[in-house]
Amino acid sequence: MAKTKIPDEIKEKAKKIIADFNFREYKGKSGIEYYAIFKGDHLYLNRKEGRKDGPIARLKYNGRIDNWGFAIFKWSTERYDPDVFYFPGQQHLNGTIQGALKAGNEAYPPSLESYLEEMSEYLKQILRNKIY
Repeated sequence: MAKTKIPDEIKEKAKKIIADFNFREYKGKSGIEYYAIFKGDHLYLNRKEGRKDGPIARLKYNGRIDNWGFAIFKWSTERYDPDVFYFPGQQHLNGTIQGALKAGNEAYPPSLESYLEEMSEYLKQILRNKIY
């Protein structure tokens, strides 16, 4: 079966959905954000957290913006697994990108490390500039 290339308009909608999610979930935590990588009929959801950057999930385009297949990234095997259905956050899976983002957040909660790094840099700047 031939792979269905994701249309550009769907890619743009997906990027907007991800940006909106980042704004809602991570406002005030500028070191954390999801981003998309598109390859063929897949949208890979990765997340940056400060210096860390890694895979969370892979979505398979099934012809509509609200009907994606889902595979979680398993760190134990370093592969995407579409057959894993019991993990924290799986209840959010409904074929949408928003559901996949919520599921990824529960399966792999963002760490506070990047936020603490950002706060540490901010405090160092305040002490250097004596802005208190």
